[in-house]
Amino acid sequence: MAERDAEEATMSHQAPERSSIPSGDNTVWADISPLLDAACKELGDGEMIHGENFNLFAAMSALEIMDPKMDSGIVSKYCSLDEAIEDGAAPVPLSHDKTIDVQSIIDIMDHLLACEATWHSGHSLAQTVFSCIYLLRLDRTSSHAILHSYCRVIRATCKAVVSVVSDARTHEEEDLFSMTYGLPLDGDGDEKCLSFLNAVEETICRQLRACKAPSSKKRVLEDIEPLQHNLDLEEGFCKALLCRLRFRKHFFHTLACMRRPQGRGFEMARKHIASCILELESILKSAEFLRFGVCGTCKDGIEGKTTASGHTPIGFDASLNSRSAAPTPPRAIKILSWKRAVEYFVKLLHDLDVICSYSLDPSLEGVLRFVVQFQKSKPDLVARAHLQVLLVQDGKLYGRYPIFAVITKASALPEFTKNHDIQKSECFMQLGQLVINMLKILCTNAAWQRRKLGKILQDWRVIYVQLELALRNEVGEVSSNMDDEKMSVKILRHVLNWVEEQTYWIASRFLMLGFELDLYSPSEYCMVYWYLYVVLIKLAEKTHFRMAVSNEPIKRKGKKKKDSLKEVAKESRVHPAILFLQCHMCLAEGLTMMLAALRNDLMVLQSQNPFNTEQERFLQHFELLQKACIPDHISYPSFKESTSYARLSTLVMYNYFKDAQRIAKEIKSSFSNDPEKLAELRRIEQVAEHNGIALNVISRVGALDPSLKV
Repeated sequence: MAERDAEEATMSHQAPERSSIPSGDNTVWADISPLLDAACKELGDGEMIHGENFNLFAAMSALEIMDPKMDSGIVSKYCSLDEAIEDGAAPVPLSHDKTIDVQSIIDIMDHLLACEATWHSGHSLAQTVFSCIYLLRLDRTSSHAILHSYCRVIRATCKAVVSVVSDARTHEEEDLFSMTYGLPLDGDGDEKCLSFLNAVEETICRQLRACKAPSSKKRVLEDIEPLQHNLDLEEGFCKALLCRLRFRKHFFHTLACMRRPQGRGFEMARKHIASCILELESILKSAEFLRFGVCGTCKDGIEGKTTASGHTPIGFDASLNSRSAAPTPPRAIKILSWKRAVEYFVKLLHDLDVICSYSLDPSLEGVLRFVVQFQKSKPDLVARAHLQVLLVQDGKLYGRYPIFAVITKASALPEFTKNHDIQKSECFMQLGQLVINMLKILCTNAAWQRRKLGKILQDWRVIYVQLELALRNEVGEVSSNMDDEKMSVKILRHVLNWVEEQTYWIASRFLMLGFELDLYSPSEYCMVYWYLYVVLIKLAEKTHFRMAVSNEPIKRKGKKKKDSLKEVAKESRVHPAILFLQCHMCLAEGLTMMLAALRNDLMVLQSQNPFNTEQERFLQHFELLQKACIPDHISYPSFKESTSYARLSTLVMYNYFKDAQRIAKEIKSSFSNDPEKLAELRRIEQVAEHNGIALNVISRVGALDPSLKV
């Protein structure tokens, strides 16, 4: 480390011959290398040079000289872009030998693909894609049609991706993603990038046809100049270039189609996605040919390499943008390998295909189910940004359905209520914004999503209180002769119940994401499952009420008594959605009681944390739920009271896991047309069966064999 005086001395370093900062009237460069060499010889481990006024605060602000992560100047090979170009770092053409020129272009394409995948993973655009010198000075490539067209479509693609991520504002997860640092993303004529690409593609197609034509026809095609002069390699190079160019074309079309409003371009986007995946397969197949191409086999193999040939591409220098990339020292970025980059794009395309194949369900329940299911595949930032842009357009669901209409439908209200004037009240406008915010939050990554869901719980609780007050006022003013006011009371009652139901759904999602993020230790599972069980009970109550209201019995005229009884019996059955929640409740309660019994009887899974008590950890995990009073009157003492009497002997007599299995089997037929629900029911059965067996084993030998590990 060095203090500010030493830092200033470093900046007074003798300018090398290539320095772009000349000495002036008030500045003189001095070489302090001998001073630093002498200091290094004298300093021991852990020692540093500092002045008398040096303190801890200064240490936090100091830079470590010669550390690539701290000293941005040390990793720079060139002081400027012009210097790099003059030194021949990015020649045009890439080689006077046309065969090597084509091989080098393919290496650049492959490395750019790896850089793009690395950028999507959250790294800086300046130090990944725009580490390509050709992209920084695109005008220099105008004489090289293949390179020029490819760089143009890369730049246009980057602009499209930055646009969708910025519009969705999911870039908050990774601020560096959408920062362009003044890079040349807006180029003149980029809207014609596909025209350039199509022209180049057509030329290479003709060259491919020429090299594959029988000798009798080759005389006719003699006017077509070959791609390069080695005719044995011509076909392989043409195919390798074509699949890379076509992938770029279809990927750009995919992004453009997905940005059309209200999902109108999804059908066409799916066709381009299918073409992209086919071209990626061709790109993978071309690797074998490129490995044994004109440049020879790569000695170290291609594992970890950023090109299919395994060779280092020319025209790249990540250090050129390191000084302007961010106000902080540059990150150490490891570019993804070429194989991993291809795998990344295959997954991205599959995720985008899932979005495009979505039926745009107008019901909020269907939307939430789709988003939660989609998140299970752990989609990357770009796919989630496209999902969010689809869900919320112009303040409407998919840009089609007003949020108030979505809320009335979710609250089991009649269709005509969506036009009621109550939607203009401030309370309902705030509720609409809460729904929009919830949809946006559900499209973020798991960690960000959990954090934001915990925070908006209080907002949902506040809106519930406001709606409750509005309902009281309406009920107090209602008159028996005023039907419109009666309808407003009905709307408020339905929406009030739905808001509470939705609040408990958010709470359950918040708790489940903790498992996904490994935030709970095994000793805390008992309290987490207990809290989840309590939340699920409330969620089931509110869901049952909503469904009971939506299925209110109508007057039966002219029906036999027998038929009437059958309908009453049918209405009295519990809805499959409630039974589905009951399966989860049985599992949560069974796991809570089994873990509590293990602690009480066998003293296993006890908390050994010396830094905080179990009650403190209870508050840490559920503080946001407690602040929002979800549910009411739930606290650490109530958890202890519920679990202190759990014993293995009583658990075996009443097996919650068997109940979960039984209910899951009973309701399978109700979800015969829903493969996702059926798959989840099968998983519930498996978990219940395994835990039921474990419970029986523990109850038989646990007390006799304390060495049994759970």
